[in-house]
Amino acid sequence: MIKQKLVQDHSAAFSNVQTAFDGRKNIYSPVKFQNDKLEFYISLPIPMAKSIWPSNEISNTTEKHHELKLFRVNIRLVSKLDGKELSCYLSKEGEDWAPLPQEYLHALDIVLRQGPIEKCIPVGRSLYSGSMGGTKDIGGGAVGLRGFFQSLRPTQQGLALNVDFSVTAFHESIGIIQYLQKRLESLKDLSQRKTRGLVGEEKKEVEKALKNIRVFVCHRETDQRYRVHSLTNEATENLWFKDRDGKDLRLVDYFKDYYNFDIQFRNLPCLQISKSKPCYLPMELCVVCEGQKYLGKLSDDQTAKILKMGCQRPRERKAIIDRVMGGTFGPTSEHGREFKLHVSREMTRLNGRVLQPPKLKLGDNGHITNLVPSRHDRQWNLLDSHVFEGTRIERWALISFGGTPDQRSNIPRFMDQLSQRCEQLGIYLNKNTLIRPQFEPIQVLNNVTLLESKLKKIHRASSRNLQLLICVMERKHKGYADLKRIAETGVGVVTQCCLYPNLAKLGSQFLANLALKINAKVGGCTVALYNSLPSEVPRLFELDDPAIFMGADVTHPHPLDDSSPSIAAVVGSMNWPAANKYISRMRSQTHRQEIIQDLGEMVAELLEDFYQEVNKLPKRIIFFRDGVSETQFYKVLQEELRAIRVACSRFPTYKPAITFMVVQKRHHTRLFPFKSDPSFAGGDVLDENIPPGTVVDTVITHPREFDFYLCSHWGVKGTSRPTHYHVLWDESRFTSDELQKLVHNLCYTFVRCTKPVSLVPPAYYAHLAAYRGRLYLERSDSPSIAKNTAATLSRSGPPKATPLPKLNDNVRKLMFYC
Repeated sequence: MIKQKLVQDHSAAFSNVQTAFDGRKNIYSPVKFQNDKLEFYISLPIPMAKSIWPSNEISNTTEKHHELKLFRVNIRLVSKLDGKELSCYLSKEGEDWAPLPQEYLHALDIVLRQGPIEKCIPVGRSLYSGSMGGTKDIGGGAVGLRGFFQSLRPTQQGLALNVDFSVTAFHESIGIIQYLQKRLESLKDLSQRKTRGLVGEEKKEVEKALKNIRVFVCHRETDQRYRVHSLTNEATENLWFKDRDGKDLRLVDYFKDYYNFDIQFRNLPCLQISKSKPCYLPMELCVVCEGQKYLGKLSDDQTAKILKMGCQRPRERKAIIDRVMGGTFGPTSEHGREFKLHVSREMTRLNGRVLQPPKLKLGDNGHITNLVPSRHDRQWNLLDSHVFEGTRIERWALISFGGTPDQRSNIPRFMDQLSQRCEQLGIYLNKNTLIRPQFEPIQVLNNVTLLESKLKKIHRASSRNLQLLICVMERKHKGYADLKRIAETGVGVVTQCCLYPNLAKLGSQFLANLALKINAKVGGCTVALYNSLPSEVPRLFELDDPAIFMGADVTHPHPLDDSSPSIAAVVGSMNWPAANKYISRMRSQTHRQEIIQDLGEMVAELLEDFYQEVNKLPKRIIFFRDGVSETQFYKVLQEELRAIRVACSRFPTYKPAITFMVVQKRHHTRLFPFKSDPSFAGGDVLDENIPPGTVVDTVITHPREFDFYLCSHWGVKGTSRPTHYHVLWDESRFTSDELQKLVHNLCYTFVRCTKPVSLVPPAYYAHLAAYRGRLYLERSDSPSIAKNTAATLSRSGPPKATPLPKLNDNVRKLMFYC
């Protein structure tokens, strides 16, 4: 408001040009003003309402009046930005190491956002608006809003604007009582039961749900917004406060006398909106302000609805993006023109290449068969062949949690059919379990001690020699985390969970998927490349000089969690030249730390294991790092490359060639297949996804560095998102063709399915392993709510990370996490 008034009243001082404001304290102008220092006084009408605190001076007649409030605004010149450096950077003139002029790019970004930001809600680099297709209720007090992502990027074709369609969840703007009814299952009948209070854990749940949400009040006219700090300890009817004369007033009476409002929900606490001084707002008078991003963890149902909103086929998605560019809130506004910024309305056209699928090796009763996935989606099936390496599972057991008597009666049929399906796939699963199936009530999953004793009992009964434990559950349950932790760190047995509803149908596909996972977990593998890597990339790989592929990822807790540790995982391939079995190392580390703290130690352990398996140390390390944002690239490279080298130096005279690349799936580059038709001008966008194997390494890639987009999978739903591979360090000197072929071929070796995956397997496995590490810290018996509120007490930095429990030796060298 201040900025708009300033421009309106003093346009001459601004040399009559449009300026761009970043919403904080920087103003950008296309020309230099006459003076380097400017000072203005401006007054804005601020609606003043009847105060919430009674005071003798205010009579009851002054319902609302506008008071002029005076502001002093100082503007001084802090910097002149010049586009020369950027031009040099983009045209590759000047020094090779010259950094990207980030400040100048940032300024241009703000200019281009100026138009849309006045009409939309900004969240990060995206902008959302109710007028882009309305809001959609996704349940639980949240709504989905459509919007678009926009960011300026330096590319080989010069400066490019990356625009994409985007969807995110916001808090629904409704009364707090209604909001709590939708948000918390236990309070869904709150409005019918006005006399109820909050019992037991409910208060903590409500406090957690409302903390930091902005609200406005509806019992008086005011534009003021409040942020919820906590709930009062007392119920509303027991709250008293002192007025300005120091007289004690009862809150309920005050609202009756001053606003003629009868508070209904007297047994609920009030919202406390200040950290230090008491300031109470009754819940029923508060409404959630609109435009607040929903930061909590979305439920499975909410996530599904949000994904559905953002899931468009390529033609529709492209049309939405084109509408954004041509529409009123697009970045092609008059602000850009003032700064001589012209954005083309046409999407960039470029040529990609399609890599051919590799020939694969499968088993067939011990006879190797080969196969080239030639279907358009590059899937293959194992109908007439076996997995490349099937295992023999002689000793296994089954435990069931919950389920109706009907469901439980399906177990013998399930065991029989699974065993048959395994046999068809070349995996031996004994028709009989070592001990007869154990049936437990679902409640066992709520009790960690009981669960542990049940698992240990099975382990003892099978003379501590169990290859596999299948766990069938009535439904998804938070005790899953305890089950995995106890089995893998305590007992030392590989588990495979499945749900009763899936056992009713027992489809061939379901059984095959289960069999592939089981086979991989106990040490087998699904597929191998027919032409080994040394024959595919002969310049760099040799049969007797092994290489190791490593993947690394860090997962952080969800945004509202301000204390849980981040989890880092590193995986490494343990066979050569097949390179399709990976073992993992996981560690917890400081909350939200991007750099992997114990990387050196984890890499050294993986190299040690590799040496034991292959009898040689790898000549090359190819390291795929996931989970790094662009701004952190070089910081991560600097520290983690050093850690890898330190790990190598533990072995005398060992100096392998290291290739370090970052893998990104979370970006907004979308590729649409374009069919140029000579019969009429232009062409048409096909309503299908780019074919698997599409690679793009020109025009939209980095002007100076080695990066490429590879879409290795077939997009069944929505629009495919190609994976971005960015090489930060390469001592092997891969050519583009060699590296692209290598990554593409590896995508066909993922153990859980018979199709190429969208992410190179080492990075995919690291992601799964980090997720497993996170599960080890989630205990169903420690209330997560209490943990979070305790963490908000003052402290200087994030707490020390709880270490993860150590893996049992029986599972340490297996792909138990997949």
